[in-house]
Amino acid sequence: MPVLVFVESAEGKVKKTSLEAVAYAHAMGQGVTAIALGNVDKEELEALGTYGAQKVLHASDSKLNDGIIQAYASVLVKALQDEQADILVLANSSLGTPVAARVAAKISASLASNVVELPNTSAGFAVKRSIYTGKAFMQVELKNQKKVIGIKKNAAEAKAVGLPVQATPYAVTLNDADFAVKITSSEKATGEVLLPEANIVVSGGRGMKGPEHWGILEELAKTLHAATGCSKPVSDMHWRPHHEHVGQTGVKVAPQLYIAVGISGAIQHLAGVNSSKCIVVINKDADAPFFKAADYGIVGDAFDVVPKLTAAIKAIK
Repeated sequence: MPVLVFVESAEGKVKKTSLEAVAYAHAMGQGVTAIALGNVDKEELEALGTYGAQKVLHASDSKLNDGIIQAYASVLVKALQDEQADILVLANSSLGTPVAARVAAKISASLASNVVELPNTSAGFAVKRSIYTGKAFMQVELKNQKKVIGIKKNAAEAKAVGLPVQATPYAVTLNDADFAVKITSSEKATGEVLLPEANIVVSGGRGMKGPEHWGILEELAKTLHAATGCSKPVSDMHWRPHHEHVGQTGVKVAPQLYIAVGISGAIQHLAGVNSSKCIVVINKDADAPFFKAADYGIVGDAFDVVPKLTAAIKAIK
């Protein structure tokens, strides 16, 4: 019996977190059917086979381009029935998390979010979840036959394990009731690398002393092909756009590398970055709390350290 994976996309491109979801489902060893909704490039769909999908469904109706949660949930419930799948895997995200909850409610499934490891099936079906903003973990047993699993970023490595597969058109009958809620406007983050998908993030805090000094961080980010972020006070003072705010009440990130420049390390900020694989802190205050959470720290003036760091990286490249 296959595992169904909901694949998210943006501007026709499959999100990296969804590639991780496909890889996670493949590692479960039960066969993988991936389903994408709305406008997605043909090459992107075919590439899902590379990460472990044996079958790819594409519901291309233009009504599914806008990410209406109710409609997405209805399509996924039908796909679960058609594919005779008892497990849905998807990435935790601003779209995936509410979709997961709605699907679980519709089919009376056990639901687990923020899952960080493959299920333990030695005695039932249990998963390990990240809780308390990454400060602890808990084991949860999913007892219902049908299960919905939302995985945390970096829970699986998106690596090539197979060959591309041809996508199969998936026809759906959309109910007007699923579109009772409409998105009237949206504000999308811009930039070469978007914060939620970034493998490397360069963030700045009040230690940067003003928006006019952000150029050195942008240059470092460009050199590393990284996204830029900031602390809450910085976005509150309108030094940087709100969508760059990293923290408990902003964007939670889990990159391979997080570089914090001039950020003291308040608990609210740490809650949004503590899932990062490696944290580097640059601060002239040797007593800054962030150093306690850092893997590497540099005590020094950002306006001296960052340009030298950027130059050194360029020299290596």
